[in-house]
Amino acid sequence: MLNKERLREKLLCLLYTQRQNALDAADTAHDLATHEQSVAETQYDTVGLEAAYLAHGQSQRVADFDLTINRLKALPLQDFNQDDEIKLGAIVSLSGGMTCWFLPVCGGYKLEEDKIVVITPQSPLGQMLDGAEIEEILQDGREITDIC
Repeated sequence: MLNKERLREKLLCLLYTQRQNALDAADTAHDLATHEQSVAETQYDTVGLEAAYLAHGQSQRVADFDLTINRLKALPLQDFNQDDEIKLGAIVSLSGGMTCWFLPVCGGYKLEEDKIVVITPQSPLGQMLDGAEIEEILQDGREITDIC
């Protein structure tokens, strides 16, 4: 049985690291945009303007990470049994050895040495899994073998 709270902490750790990287990049771009050497000398000199756009984009990434982190923290983690339909929070095993964690955010992240892939309802696989049941054959031919 997988410990979902421990998995969530690992995923949060990845998100916090990426958030910090985006914050550092935003700070660096902001410093460049406001540096005295970035003042435009001609109409074609756009170093400061480009740095300002980059700083804004990185700041938006930080805000996106904050939203994702808060949504992940607020997600109630429940255990599922063999009779349950697949819904958000379920960890699903598929034939062929793939294990997915069905979450509303963080699609594409891999946990447990790449053994568990986070998928979202917006992904093609997530759309197939949403509401499915154990032993159901998905449109791509894989069978749901386990849920927890």
